[in-house]
Amino acid sequence: MRGSPPSLTVTIVSRQPITLAISEFEDIVSRGLKSLIEDEQPLRLLAAGIPSERLAQALGEHSPDVAILNFAALSKPSDVRDLHTSFPGIRLMVLADNPSSSECRQLLGFGATVCLAKTTEARDLLQAIYLASRGLQVLPSTSAEGHDTADGPPLTPREADVLELLQGGSSNAEIAAELHIGVETVRTHARNIYRKLGVSTRRDLRLTT
Repeated sequence: MRGSPPSLTVTIVSRQPITLAISEFEDIVSRGLKSLIEDEQPLRLLAAGIPSERLAQALGEHSPDVAILNFAALSKPSDVRDLHTSFPGIRLMVLADNPSSSECRQLLGFGATVCLAKTTEARDLLQAIYLASRGLQVLPSTSAEGHDTADGPPLTPREADVLELLQGGSSNAEIAAELHIGVETVRTHARNIYRKLGVSTRRDLRLTT
């Protein structure tokens, strides 16, 4: 987690209702999220089960404080960047199946406020919603194997762009042309990405997702 308070175990009292919208999830996850939100008095659910192709339209119509997105339903991670650019005032909370450190930091770089596993306990999801509504970033504290995955800084938006292209196999020159930046700038971003993700080669980058 980034910022303060330092852990998800802090109790946060909200005086104003926090409005939410939920994208389309697997049935059991969708039911759990709706029940969790509807049982929590300060939270108000505006829309649920929103298909990925209607996300932008629905967020524009409802303008929730927090939108909970299904990572598996996104066509690519940079979809988060597009939503963040279109709706900068909406906090984006992404839930994924056992997200890796690389995925979470990339999503935060693209503008997500929260990246958590779908198996996160209910109380921690609630705390993440409250934290997200205040603009505080939240990452998983441990991976499925019990290793810390939140011990480094998230990627910057540009680093997230470069990472996506690196993982797609683009060369430095191709990335420079795609992003309209210099090749040396690409190399600098790549070095920062390697350092933040704790890898040393492009092959390692592909293995982190």
